[in-house]
Amino acid sequence: MRPFRVLALASLAAGVLAACADQPTTPRAAPVAEDGQLQLDPLFNGAAAEFGVPADLLKAVGFAETGWQMVRGEAEFIGQPRAFGVMALRGAHLERGAALAGVSAAEARFRPEANIRAAAAVLASLADELQVNRADYAAWAPAVARYSGIVAPEGQAAYVHDGVYAVLNAGVPADQAGGRATLGARRVAPGFPRPAVAPAPSGPRMGATLSASVVWRPSPNYSSRGTYPVHMVVIHSCESSYSSCWSWLTNSSAQASAHYVVNTTGSEISKLVYESQKAWHVGATYYCSRNNSTDCRWDGVQSNYFTVGIEHAGYASQTSWPSGQIRESAILACQISKRHDVPRDRNHIVSHARLQPYDRTDPGANWPWTDYMSRINTACDAGEALIVDNNNSLNDPAKEKFEIGTGWTQSDNIPEYYGGGYYHAPTGAVSDPAVFWFYLPAAASKTVDAWWTDLDNRSTTAPYIAYNASGTEVGRASANQQVNGGKWNTLGTWSFTAGWNKIILSRWTTEGSFVVADAVRIR
Repeated sequence: MRPFRVLALASLAAGVLAACADQPTTPRAAPVAEDGQLQLDPLFNGAAAEFGVPADLLKAVGFAETGWQMVRGEAEFIGQPRAFGVMALRGAHLERGAALAGVSAAEARFRPEANIRAAAAVLASLADELQVNRADYAAWAPAVARYSGIVAPEGQAAYVHDGVYAVLNAGVPADQAGGRATLGARRVAPGFPRPAVAPAPSGPRMGATLSASVVWRPSPNYSSRGTYPVHMVVIHSCESSYSSCWSWLTNSSAQASAHYVVNTTGSEISKLVYESQKAWHVGATYYCSRNNSTDCRWDGVQSNYFTVGIEHAGYASQTSWPSGQIRESAILACQISKRHDVPRDRNHIVSHARLQPYDRTDPGANWPWTDYMSRINTACDAGEALIVDNNNSLNDPAKEKFEIGTGWTQSDNIPEYYGGGYYHAPTGAVSDPAVFWFYLPAAASKTVDAWWTDLDNRSTTAPYIAYNASGTEVGRASANQQVNGGKWNTLGTWSFTAGWNKIILSRWTTEGSFVVADAVRIR
């Protein structure tokens, strides 16, 4: 008998005793760094060795579920058990894992070490049932699918391919982790059918364009709005992973839905219900006393009649929200607000908790409202402006195009970029600019803004130079790219002519730093 099985059986015996009382029994503190972050590598590695689960697979499951944050799941969907801990254990899996690991259910909920050990024990037991070759990462896929708790085959396939194994294949950058662990890229093709996806039927695009893929996953859980117009956007957190969320909401027995679900990276949005229909995402009747006395004419009306719901993969208790998810959600909210003339303020773009405060807390205290509203307004402003992105697939070729020199490197390492990544190049006495072209049908005075990702190795004198369609310089500005990243920064207002004008970002400035070419906006 292998050592981890001996330990597992011993732990199971201990678990029978521990399960007699749902109280912490042998508290052991998780390692914590000086900055207060959990040191998770020892916990993952210890649990992996104890239960015979590959450590990297265990880490990938945890990151796909929670981003390695110790979450305390809240109620969001009736009938769905709450999730807990780094591994998002819930319901029968939590009870089973706690017993197998020899800890109490309370420990498995609230103590990182117990939570990870309980999850490893569940995965190991599923591997035994499925006779998984434990040395083969690909062979673990069916056990991972069962661990998800998702019933729908398409949901399981998405969880395996686009969730856990996507994390395993890409690894996790250190600056994206909620807790401290290391996970390098490991190329593995999971032994599991791939998910089928269908593009969502699109309406008119208004405001900035989404970078996310929008996938049509129709929910049966909707009904008519009657004569009520869309007048508010409601922000939710799923209290689960992305695949688990849309799988739940496309199940008729759930009796719940939303119009959209946004994944954690902002790379994909599920469209579940047409905005013209009433999705079932808020259980509360509307009362304006909960919403700063806004729209009191609808007091006593069920809130779903005049709202659009956006769910977000994640948890109300998590400490931070990924910038990509916030960016794409904000663009989506902008487009909804424009389609339906929804005022873009905190009384019309509201949390689920505000409308239903008696039993909902989402999206939680750490939802970045100031940044979110700013991004919504920026995205909407962009609808009237020309934006030239460094990724030409996001540009309208009739109006915008981007050209890059030979000495530039493409990157998306700093997540605050606009659109599709950015380019960077070292500064020096070299003529090798990045060129942002934009077309004007008639001469006009335009204000030009630039977007970059800031870092302390950036140039403090990045030279932006404006030219009209005849190639005559009409203005220039020097930007400090060590600050003010992740937002629009005004360069100046200059007179342009009809035709193709351009803004160039030059590398010709003080040596020893980098310039970043991300996007420019002309308004």
